[in-house]
Amino acid sequence: MVKSVKITDTTFRDAHQSLMATRLRLSDMLPIAEKMDEVGFYSMEVWGGATFDSCIRFLNEDPWERLRELKKKITETPLQMLLRGQNLVGYRHYSDDVVEKFVKKSVENGIDIIRIFDALNDVRNLEYPIKVAVECGAHVQGAISYTTSPVHTIDQYIELARNFEEHKCDSICIKDMAGLLTPFDAKELIKRLKEEVSIPIDLHSHCTAGIAPMTYITSVEAGIDILNCAISPLSMGTSQPPIESMVASLKDTEYDTGLNLVALTEIRDYFDEIRNKYKYLINPISERVDARILRYQVPGGMLSNLVSQLKEQGAIDKFEEVLNEIPNVRKDLGYPPLVTPTSQIVGTQAVMNVLTGERYRIITNEVSNYVRGYYGKAPASIDRDLIKRVLKTGEKRIECRPADLLEPEYEKRAKEAKEKGLIRNEKYEVEDILTYTLYPQVAVKFLRGEAEEEPIPEEKEVSKFSEIPTKYVVEVDGEAYEVKVEPVYGSEYKKPKTEKIDSETEGAVNSPFRGMVTKVNVKEGAEVKAGDTIITLEAMKMENPVECPVDGKVEKIIVHEGQSVSVGDILMIVK
Repeated sequence: MVKSVKITDTTFRDAHQSLMATRLRLSDMLPIAEKMDEVGFYSMEVWGGATFDSCIRFLNEDPWERLRELKKKITETPLQMLLRGQNLVGYRHYSDDVVEKFVKKSVENGIDIIRIFDALNDVRNLEYPIKVAVECGAHVQGAISYTTSPVHTIDQYIELARNFEEHKCDSICIKDMAGLLTPFDAKELIKRLKEEVSIPIDLHSHCTAGIAPMTYITSVEAGIDILNCAISPLSMGTSQPPIESMVASLKDTEYDTGLNLVALTEIRDYFDEIRNKYKYLINPISERVDARILRYQVPGGMLSNLVSQLKEQGAIDKFEEVLNEIPNVRKDLGYPPLVTPTSQIVGTQAVMNVLTGERYRIITNEVSNYVRGYYGKAPASIDRDLIKRVLKTGEKRIECRPADLLEPEYEKRAKEAKEKGLIRNEKYEVEDILTYTLYPQVAVKFLRGEAEEEPIPEEKEVSKFSEIPTKYVVEVDGEAYEVKVEPVYGSEYKKPKTEKIDSETEGAVNSPFRGMVTKVNVKEGAEVKAGDTIITLEAMKMENPVECPVDGKVEKIIVHEGQSVSVGDILMIVK
């Protein structure tokens, strides 16, 4: 029996998300899109995941317009997206009315296949988005967030797969976001899945640990239906296995993909130039095989973003320390699979633990909400001491579906968006409102036309992306002084204007990291106590509370909401 294996191309989404922090521009996709459409891929993954955030945060692109433009060029191949269950393409749960509108608009704007996953594999967080996607007529692919831990078993994954089929999913994906699935474990898992469910099985993995190509071959032998691959210049490392290599490996076998290697070579040549254009965004850490990932379990996209975020904080020298801290935080949180948003939650908390020099000195809002149960049920018990630090006296963790606690949100956000003048085109009013709803802090600047496209770094700017020190000891007339050097690149980063108050000024509260002030929680003259949250900073896509170090009175607030601050900048004076 001939069993041709199908290929989903990830070049326009996960490949560049994994290798270069989701920075590929639409202008570099459109010239090759029609040629890729002719190849005969099962589908092309082009949207969702971090692309939505990256478009408005860094590229000054409308993610909805990106989807519409790609749909004009790609008319034969189904377009696929990644949806984070009740989190959609954001980092928190959204109310059901927002989920409904977002899924419907995704399909209306061009999405054919929706891969839906939950970071905790909590079925309660998957049921409603799956229901809406089915009603919209999309091909719905339920995704298993694959991981290994003392509490995860194949039986659990089989049960989740059965649940997907019961909820009318059209196919199932094994989403191996960190590249942990070994060849023989894959064979066992896929064989069991084939026995238990009747719908097609898709495998999505990363080459971070170096084992994904081998796993793909054993998966083919076990009966996998679809493999996710990327065009070779944007493959391997933290990305997916290369399309051309997989096509060649299966050629003239019963699993032959039927794809044309000559056509793929033309596409490969185009992306070879694209890779060269973006080469200073691709960190060597993301390119190479790192078997330590089998312990750290850091997904491809998380790794490239972690490197980017540590550089942003001027702390790339802490990379190894953060990697070692990630498994500790994951254990404390009950072994969640590391995939957005839990990868970001665990990763950011690990960074905070390292940067502050004290574990959980700063607990991000997202970790607090995770501990309270607002992301779903943790796979295992959460550390008791951490629970005590997060929960207030008498407070209990929630047991229900998190979204059941959310009030309808869309109409409220729609009113706000209109009052703020954020609707740019009546034809796409709902899309603008959804953009604002998902990212209320970042979207305002974008929707008002005030955002600027982040430049693609050139060789002269490479020092920004290199591992160079930012602190030096300078000797003047025999006396040594420690100085901090911080580069500024055009308008990309502007140091906030503050009064000339020395960091040693009595009562000065300094920023522990670089970020944007999203909320000033107190007013001048307010009485505060040590431990009170006085400022909320968005850093590394997470909201992080800055606590007051002493009991006292807020004498002066130096910063304002929406302002960017650097490490050590004075936020306020509390005496």
